[in-house]
Amino acid sequence: MKPTLLILAAGLGSRYGSLKQLDRIGPSGETIIDYSIYDAIRTGFGKVIFVINKKTEPDFKEVFIDKLKDRIEIDYVLQEIDKIPAGITYTPERKKPWGTGHAILMAAGKIHEPFAMINADDFYGQSAYRSVAAYYKGWTTGRENDYSMVGYDINNCLSDNGTVSRGVCVADSEDKLIEVIERTQIRKVKNGIAFIENGQEVLIPEGTLVSMNFWGFTPSIFGHLEKGFHDFIVKNAQDPKAEYYIPFVVNELVKSGTVDVSILKSSSKWYGMTYREDRDDVAAGILELIAKGEYPQDLWK
Repeated sequence: MKPTLLILAAGLGSRYGSLKQLDRIGPSGETIIDYSIYDAIRTGFGKVIFVINKKTEPDFKEVFIDKLKDRIEIDYVLQEIDKIPAGITYTPERKKPWGTGHAILMAAGKIHEPFAMINADDFYGQSAYRSVAAYYKGWTTGRENDYSMVGYDINNCLSDNGTVSRGVCVADSEDKLIEVIERTQIRKVKNGIAFIENGQEVLIPEGTLVSMNFWGFTPSIFGHLEKGFHDFIVKNAQDPKAEYYIPFVVNELVKSGTVDVSILKSSSKWYGMTYREDRDDVAAGILELIAKGEYPQDLWK
């Protein structure tokens, strides 16, 4: 059974200033998503599902569906604000959907096998896809609560153009996840890497692993998400900014002993487009990988 790749692409890129998921950064007009799907195909994934929104649906159909339909099975679901449990009303001030946990839940009826979840605007490197595909090779329903996460060295996950937020991983001696702790305003400083907490600069140890939202799940996650989202929306329907984030859900499941999450370490450099100024860095990084022979000049030729 081949795993599925679920790509979260419903965001509108408020900080970036445009729809960064469709920004063409490769030498032959490729997007980051193109590279993600290329890596998924060559490491053994069998299907790709996009989570998008109604506004961008025509763009995604035009850019990806026809181009890739003969290479891998492609499908999509819509993440919309009003896709919440019946009988609950939300504030009219709400302008965007309910976060990554809600986004994954939108694909519940489409996925019946292990799957990897990624962000549309992050370049993860081939090794991430290979490690998750290998982890679920020969998967059986007896491993329904056996999840995974690709962990990156924080040194490989920073932006030169501003601060970033990262999920700092706490693990046991067997590389099982204990907790993901969200740290904000992370940047390089004179004596290392630091984040801001209560107005104070706190150093992050060298080699710390962070989550870049590359998760490996089984279909059991949908039941956990459905229950958790119901509790979340009851409490937060009137909060215009509340979001149901997947790391929070995983933390609760791990702490309760409901699931195990194995950290699959990656030595690859992450690339992403948090800020518009990141675009040139991503494009240069892609060209460097092409020069090393890791990707062809024209990805789909």
